[in-house]
Amino acid sequence: MDNALSILSARLIAHRFIPRNDPLARRALVDEDFRRSLDHRLAEVGLVLLENPYAEYLAVALADDMNAFVFGDGDTWLSNNMGLPRDAIALLVVLWARIILPKRERQIARAEKEREGQSDMFGAEKPLAQGEDVSVGIPEDALYADFREKLGGKTRMNTNLGQLARLGFIERRNKVILEGPLLDLMLDYASLAPRVIEGALGEVLKRRAADAAPE
Repeated sequence: MDNALSILSARLIAHRFIPRNDPLARRALVDEDFRRSLDHRLAEVGLVLLENPYAEYLAVALADDMNAFVFGDGDTWLSNNMGLPRDAIALLVVLWARIILPKRERQIARAEKEREGQSDMFGAEKPLAQGEDVSVGIPEDALYADFREKLGGKTRMNTNLGQLARLGFIERRNKVILEGPLLDLMLDYASLAPRVIEGALGEVLKRRAADAAPE
């Protein structure tokens, strides 16, 4: 086990994320003793494992109590520890709301439907649905049209999109923005979703959906 722990820990730290279907990643998700040892090993260097039942990747992040020691006493780490400017953070939230939020709602609905149809006594312990409802890409031109006036203009947005892509939050292919490995892991659905749905961004997204609906 010790060698496997070393390999998995090193890969997570070096690559920041690994696919969920990787053999060692799968072992960390199903083997309680292995997962406990992995959590302990990461904690020894101030890290925590990031995973959720719907995400296609596992990742590592800095433990909350390490922020001040690593990033000092400045204000940057209070909002994020990747050095992102405010408009980039705002853009990241918009992308999360446009890509992850609808995908997660479909996944949850599918999981609930499957559980309602299960008749075996261990049905509730089966893994949640994942990977079947893929996220939908966003055309860059559509994003610019909707948000460039609010997020610093097209040039500034393009710069921030490049930074988010380098960090692994998104992928850009043929002028379409797609979900990156970290988009579904680094932002907490449980705390962010209600704020988006009930807040101003939720109203903006609802209006856009209404405008795009066929007559």
